[in-house]
Amino acid sequence: MLDFSAPPPPVSRARPLGPLLASPLPNVGLRPHPGEDVERTGSPAGPREEFPTVVFAILARNSQHSLPHYLGALERMDYPKERISIWCATDHNVDNTTEILHEWLTAVEGHYRHIEWRSIDEPSSYPDEHGPKHWSDARFEHVMRLKQEALSFARSERADYILFTDTDSILTNNQTLKFLIAQNKSVVAPMLDSQTYYSNFWCGITPQGYYRRTADYFPTKNRQRVGCFAVSMVYAAFLIDLRKNDTADLAFHPPHPSYTWPFDDIIVFAYSCQTAGETQMYLCNQQRFGYINVPVKSHQTLEDESINFVHLILEAMVDGTPMFPSSHVYLPPKHPTKIGFDEVFLINLARRPDRRQRMLSSLFELEIEPLVINAVDGSALNSSDIKKLGVDLLPGYFDPFSGRTLTKGEVGCFLSHHHVWNEIVERGLEKSVVLEDDVRFEAYFKKRILRLMDELEQVQLDWDLIYLGRKKVNAEDEELVEDVRNLVVPGYSYWTLAYIISRRGAQKLIDAQPLSKILPVDEFLPIMYDKHPNEDYKKHFSNRDLRAFSVRPHLAYPTHYTGDAEWMSDTETSTIWDDDSRKTGWSGSQKTLKDTHGSVGTSGHSFRPASRDEL
Repeated sequence: MLDFSAPPPPVSRARPLGPLLASPLPNVGLRPHPGEDVERTGSPAGPREEFPTVVFAILARNSQHSLPHYLGALERMDYPKERISIWCATDHNVDNTTEILHEWLTAVEGHYRHIEWRSIDEPSSYPDEHGPKHWSDARFEHVMRLKQEALSFARSERADYILFTDTDSILTNNQTLKFLIAQNKSVVAPMLDSQTYYSNFWCGITPQGYYRRTADYFPTKNRQRVGCFAVSMVYAAFLIDLRKNDTADLAFHPPHPSYTWPFDDIIVFAYSCQTAGETQMYLCNQQRFGYINVPVKSHQTLEDESINFVHLILEAMVDGTPMFPSSHVYLPPKHPTKIGFDEVFLINLARRPDRRQRMLSSLFELEIEPLVINAVDGSALNSSDIKKLGVDLLPGYFDPFSGRTLTKGEVGCFLSHHHVWNEIVERGLEKSVVLEDDVRFEAYFKKRILRLMDELEQVQLDWDLIYLGRKKVNAEDEELVEDVRNLVVPGYSYWTLAYIISRRGAQKLIDAQPLSKILPVDEFLPIMYDKHPNEDYKKHFSNRDLRAFSVRPHLAYPTHYTGDAEWMSDTETSTIWDDDSRKTGWSGSQKTLKDTHGSVGTSGHSFRPASRDEL
């Protein structure tokens, strides 16, 4: 057994790289038929059938941002580890990728069937690359050779399958491997979700080997059609059945003699499937299998990639199975701060601990330290309680879409924000962030909010409130703010899910004495900056001089909208504010429909295969 007490020595690229661990365990027992997922049977003393043997191929370069979660997903895969061999290679790193892999392999090496380890400490870049995210020809060829090595290793070990997964592809569904084996396909991939339209497959490919958009891509990506489908390209995560005759000649390197397509490992492999074995690739989307990080552009940095991955972690908390890092890997401590604000308020109902935990986890990943404010639970207030608080309805108020009057949930929401404004004034907080507990953060949230505050300081903009997320009600253009990027003067808007507020702004809102003439808080704010269309409402508030602005594109969005399976609103579905017996019967307001006027996220997407990141 190899001594892992010291880092593995550098290995020359010019000579064969041998195994780091002892020879593989003997292959005892019977192999199941192709595609058959057989549980162990029989008595301890009698014959038993074994799961097929699988090789996990791990190629990692500058992956410290994702490796802990990637390795955590692999080790939690519901599959007997004694039937899994690991082939692992890393080189050309400028971060701690080698150390993380070494630490993990040290911890798990006794559990797996066999481990093959390739590590080169130098050099840290390719001669023809312009940065760590640039895919040069030398890098492509090196990756092809390594993938071919992994494939050859699996064949030499007489493994039944090999699973290729990029280190930015996180298989959170621990049944993924069993599921793919059960499909009985030569090459099959689980569809991976991302923050954008990017995924790990192509439905079409041009005669020149480039991506071709087809009518099937978006229905497949959005799961409007569900199943296992023949596709032109799979990458980032896919399983090859090595027992099938048509996979015997599949190769990553050298390219097929007739190959004229782009010099790219995944395109070379797709061509090999077409020619060498006439092998069909399949993509399955029946379940949520995991996530793929949106690749950064070649001119971007490792920091950009890390920020993207943090955003992917946050998205997974909202949309599916969360990601969890390996317990065997050291994670550097995070250092949450107020990011330059006097306070970051998080408003949460005590009976929504799931929302509280998700928001706290999200803010922790962003290294933002919040102060949790227990929201006023409107549903727990009866009509007499509301009257005792000095709350009375704005004369003539009705919801513009449903025609109903105010709900107790809307009263509780307003009182919660009003409490925050009071605390801001009482504590003399000059600038604060206010967040509700159903916020989905846009990529680069922290970086962009810091840049915004710097620019506001530089131009000395006079501001009271800045929307970080809102629903723009009307489609008309909004005035751009001079000398501040991505800032506009907002028109009539809904939502109070995320905003920045000054002490002066909070004082203006309190001075308006809104509780005695209450309406929903997101209707109140446009009145106070004099952009509400209802003149009858506005005449009840004489000083409508709130200096309001909004970021555009937005930095925060609701986690769910009307029509989503997980949508739920404590303000919309409630009883009438002054009638404990009358429920609204409201299943979804126009207010909570997805914004169609410019609330589009800014995370780009790319279908260029060369944007992916491995070695």
